[in-house]
Amino acid sequence: MRLIAAITAVSVFAADMITKAVITHTFMLGESREVAAGFFNVVYVINRGAAFSFLANAGLLGTVFLISASIVALGVLAYLINQSKNPLTSIALSLVAGGAVGNLVDRARLGFVVDFLDVHVKGYHWPAFNVADSAITIGVGLAVYAFYIKKQQG
Repeated sequence: MRLIAAITAVSVFAADMITKAVITHTFMLGESREVAAGFFNVVYVINRGAAFSFLANAGLLGTVFLISASIVALGVLAYLINQSKNPLTSIALSLVAGGAVGNLVDRARLGFVVDFLDVHVKGYHWPAFNVADSAITIGVGLAVYAFYIKKQQG
């Protein structure tokens, strides 16, 4: 199970880094390209904060806090993955870990996170996100589901 967890986390991290590199090398900051009219664009934006730009204006102290919190969270995730006996939980937590490492590397290297997926529907606009954010969201959803199943069976 540990091997699958490691492969999952490394794959998410690699996909995140590759897609961010493609965006930063093919787009100008702030550039947007429509992919699906009225629904989806690819953009190049930066986020100095966490989810929904939380702490975006906190400067260096905010960046240091987010990096520190990410490192602590990764330690907790590694422990939980190592202790898990449920394959779905291991994969779910590995998705979260891979995404967390992707965003951590951006923050440590650049001082911000590169976002590029832009979804909007009928006047509602979701903040831009990236592969790491997607993996974290899917991983948390799967972990909640795995916990719910275990609770129902136990």
